[in-house]
Order: sequence, then C-alpha cells, then structure tokens
Amino acid sequence: METQTLAGRTIAVPETRELDVFAALLERRGAQVLRCPLVAIRDARDPQPVLHFIRRFAEGACDDLILLTGEGLRRLLSCIDLHEPALKPAFLEHLARARKITRGPKPARALRELGLKPDIAAEVPTTAGIIEALKPIAFSLDGRSCGVQLYGDEPNLPLIEFLHGCGAGVITVAPYRYADSTEDAAVLGLLERIEAGGVDAIAFTSTPQVRRLVAVGGAERVTQALLRTHVAAVGPVVAQALSGHGIRVQSMPEDSFFLKPMTSALEAALSGNTPS
Repeated sequence: METQTLAGRTIAVPETRELDVFAALLERRGAQVLRCPLVAIRDARDPQPVLHFIRRFAEGACDDLILLTGEGLRRLLSCIDLHEPALKPAFLEHLARARKITRGPKPARALRELGLKPDIAAEVPTTAGIIEALKPIAFSLDGRSCGVQLYGDEPNLPLIEFLHGCGAGVITVAPYRYADSTEDAAVLGLLERIEAGGVDAIAFTSTPQVRRLVAVGGAERVTQALLRTHVAAVGPVVAQALSGHGIRVQSMPEDSFFLKPMTSALEAALSGNTPS
C-alpha cells in the first residue's frame, strides 16, 4: 500500500488521455483528485492529407523523420489501420531505414513499441532542443528531405525555418488535433474553486491545457488565480507556456517527463506542507 503522503491534498488534473492513470497515482498517495479534462485529442478532421504523407513516406520520400510526440506516431499508425492497412508494411520498412529524430522520451517510447529507437534524441524535449541536437549535423541536411510530425496542428515555424536554412526539404504532417473536452462552465468552476483556496495544486501535462484555461478564464484572471495554488508542469514545454503568462511553475520532474515522475515531484513538493 502506498504511503498516504498526499492525504488531505486536493489536486486539480486537467489531463484527458491518461486521466485515470494520473488520478490513480495521486489517489494511491491519499490525494483527492479534482478531474477537469480541458482538452481532448482527436484524429485530424480530414484523413486525406495524413494518408498523402504516409504514402509519400512509405515510398521513400523522407530521408529523415522528426517525431515531436509519441501520440503523433501512434496516430499515423492508427490512420493506416483505419483507412489503408495495406500501407503498413511499407511504412514500417521505411521507418526502420529513415533517420529518426525525437523530441523527448515519449516519441522514443513510441518507437520502442515498434522495436525501433531514435538515431538522434534532443536532450531537452523542446523545439529549441531539437534544433540544438541538429546543429552539429546541419551541414548534412543540405539536399535531404525531412518529414516533420507536428505537435497537434501547430506549424512550428522555428523548426521549419531552421531546416530550410540548412537546405533541407520539409514535408509536414498533422495526424491529430486538440479539441475542447469540458464545457466552459466547468472550466470557470475550476477557476472559482482555485480562487476560493480549495485547490492545493494543479498539474498541467500539455500546452493546450494552458491555452484552454486562459481562453476561457482570461489571462489576467488565470494568472491571479494560480498564485493561490501550487503549479506543476510535466516538462519544460508546458513550463514555458505557463511562464509566458507570468505563471511560476513550482514543481516539475527533473529528467523524465512522464506521469510517475510528475507524481513524485508533486509528492516531494506538497508532502511537507500543511494542507489548505
């Protein structure tokens, strides 16, 4: 049985895809979990552009493939399974041959599920981290074709401009998108509870969660409300999104940006403090 190190704590969790997993990790430590999934992950509205990328990739159109998320690779595979299963062997064959570049541990984990591994892994799981990892081999990108699996449908212009500046051709794909998951009234209810001092911590696991909270509550109100609670981020990308609104992140896993290390970071930060 887990030690009840978070007993008496109320922790808001805006996660969607792994909400039950994250909630269970916290509840086993005695926390009361306030579930408020802010965004949902959906397939791309139109599968045809995704299938077009998959066909080109399977034909060998990309020398390199940059995977920004593990979700992206899994959605590419599910798109194949759903719409054109015959493409899968050729896609996986070229995936094994192509130079694979990953942003952080999650796309690396998705590759391992296929018996593959990254050829180049960013030390810091951010766009800037990817660019830093590529700088030593920038000269080798000239004339190569680079596939880029985007984070949601964000165009990631800094990365694309870097690749073009190195002389690489770029083919992008956006296999999934973020959509609202909780009604605006529930989001406002979460803010009201934080403002009333009824939430000891809120744990952000993606930048779309930050954007949704700010879009519904307004930047000034959200920033002021989060001064009243402990703010946790799963990794530096989410922390950067929060700091962009003047919100200070008080805990974050140091070197492994998954839910278990995030739970441990919260446990370390909160277990020695008096519950509100």
